[in-house]
Amino acid sequence: MPTPSRRPKGRPPVTDHATIERAAFALFTERGFDATTLDAIAEATGVGRRTVLRYYPSKNDIPWGRFDENLVQLRKSLDSMPHDIPVYEAVQQAVLAFNHVDTPALAQHRQRMALLLRTPTLQAHSALKYRQWREVIISYAADRHGISSADLLPRTVGQVTLALAVSAYEQWLEHEDRMIEELLDEALSGLRRYFADPQR
Repeated sequence: MPTPSRRPKGRPPVTDHATIERAAFALFTERGFDATTLDAIAEATGVGRRTVLRYYPSKNDIPWGRFDENLVQLRKSLDSMPHDIPVYEAVQQAVLAFNHVDTPALAQHRQRMALLLRTPTLQAHSALKYRQWREVIISYAADRHGISSADLLPRTVGQVTLALAVSAYEQWLEHEDRMIEELLDEALSGLRRYFADPQR
């Protein structure tokens, strides 16, 4: 008779980013972000604390989702833009694509953005993420203009683009009847006004 295979005792610590996020967001709603611990998130997910930390370096990273991977996609999107369109148009298209959210995920995305924009204890961590995001825009603008990313123009593009995107999200959180894509498109049109000079 064949020997039955032995299975490890206990529940195997298998999960994914989405499962952790769902458990964490439910706890954030129930207890508030500050009162929710990593141990509680791990327990709700059905895994150990160390498993959660393999997916997210800290509790503060969970509301940001798979941010690093999304930044890679933002870089690719910008790099794929034709060079015969203005920088502001390329940036606007790429940022709109970056922020596209399928309808079933909108509720959680709204919760995510409310956490990021309205939780005081997340602001310092968010500043680091915003800087990473701006650097992608800055690098692209610098490359397109053949100048250093330390120059004023690309830095301004990065700062202005971030400010416009954040403004659109703040408006979205206050007006549930509006679509985030519409608000972002409306806000990012401000780049056109800033770059009214055709040389830019």
